[in-house]
Amino acid sequence: MDWRQYIHSDPEILLGKPVVKGTRLSVEFILGLFASGWTEQQVLENYPTLTQEALRAVFAFAAECMREEALYAIPAGAG
Repeated sequence: MDWRQYIHSDPEILLGKPVVKGTRLSVEFILGLFASGWTEQQVLENYPTLTQEALRAVFAFAAECMREEALYAIPAGAG
């Protein structure tokens, strides 16, 4: 999947955080919803501007960012 069709960064929107195009929903926020236990259905129902493709793009973007990351800092006390 080419996440670039769905995710972008604009310094005028959320201080340049990556967001789903056409929204003010950041990748970080959406990942946080899933980390909190939200289902895809809950996310799509609560944020009707999102699509399944946009959600897949969020995960594709995060995966690519992790592939390119050279340092994985785990916060103290996390394990």
